[in-house]
Amino acid sequence: MRSIIISRTDKIGDVILTLPMLAQLKQLLPDCKIIFLCRSYTKPILECNTLIDQIVDWDEIDGLTTKQRVERLKSLEADAIIHVFPHKKIAQDSFRAGIPLRIGTSHRLWHWLYCNKLLNFSRKNSELHESQLNLKLLFPLGYTQQMTTKALSEITLFDSVPQVDETVLSYLDKNRTTLIFHPHSRGSAREWPIEYYVELCNLLPEEKYNIVFCGTAEEEKTYNHALSGIKRAYLNAGGKLSLKQYISLISCAEGLVAASTGPLHIAAACGIYAFGIYPPIRPMHPGRWAPIGKNVHVFVAQKECSDCRKSMPCHCMAEIEPQIVFKKINESFDS
Repeated sequence: MRSIIISRTDKIGDVILTLPMLAQLKQLLPDCKIIFLCRSYTKPILECNTLIDQIVDWDEIDGLTTKQRVERLKSLEADAIIHVFPHKKIAQDSFRAGIPLRIGTSHRLWHWLYCNKLLNFSRKNSELHESQLNLKLLFPLGYTQQMTTKALSEITLFDSVPQVDETVLSYLDKNRTTLIFHPHSRGSAREWPIEYYVELCNLLPEEKYNIVFCGTAEEEKTYNHALSGIKRAYLNAGGKLSLKQYISLISCAEGLVAASTGPLHIAAACGIYAFGIYPPIRPMHPGRWAPIGKNVHVFVAQKECSDCRKSMPCHCMAEIEPQIVFKKINESFDS
């Protein structure tokens, strides 16, 4: 098989948890060309993995006519497409483009119409991690492994991060441990109370830790009001960095604290300490969505919970007190 399209057009964390597929594909089919179909804003993530031979921006194709989209997919000369993230229009177009092998799950009705190889498994009710579920989509290509999350953590996800520029350098301190706090998740995850980030910042000694708050410009407007409660020096990079710059900053920092959101997965992929705060509720729990990496620590209330499935704020997140995270951070950097 000469060329395979991996189609994942959703968010940063989801895309990063798809990256273990690439290493396994190259082991299975060493000479294959890997094409990754993604959204514009996740391209900087994919540029960090040199196993990808070509990145195709779906946002540049989506607005074209059906005929133009189909011709664009035909021009890739792919032998197979793996619909890791179900997308009806992409499934239709890949069918019309005549891509010989079209792999998807059986839990989307349109896959029955447009795919010719269906995998029957449920993500929502599975005990497996998201990255393990993604690997199941390689079975039609002859892949047979069942990797543990420990084995997955040994895979290099980022091997080419963006260079540091002057803006990024301004947030680093060579004499102190740089910790990034990313308080919000753009609504994609249960969040740790912003007041807890403030308390954690106050607990961490200023002479030892350089604290940098990060987020989008919109997120910064939401968390900025709470930072007045911080009684020590800190930096606020919210809204001031592009995604490439943010990846660069994370790769140069020593640790990052966040809920289940893209930057936490970036931190794990960069090999720094990723301190993730999760709810126990399925399917949002760390067993499904923990980041993949060697220096990952997750915090989750040890209980079964379903009573806050739709309500915010989440009291299970609030049960994880700043002192608990503070202790683990100190243990990590004192060892």
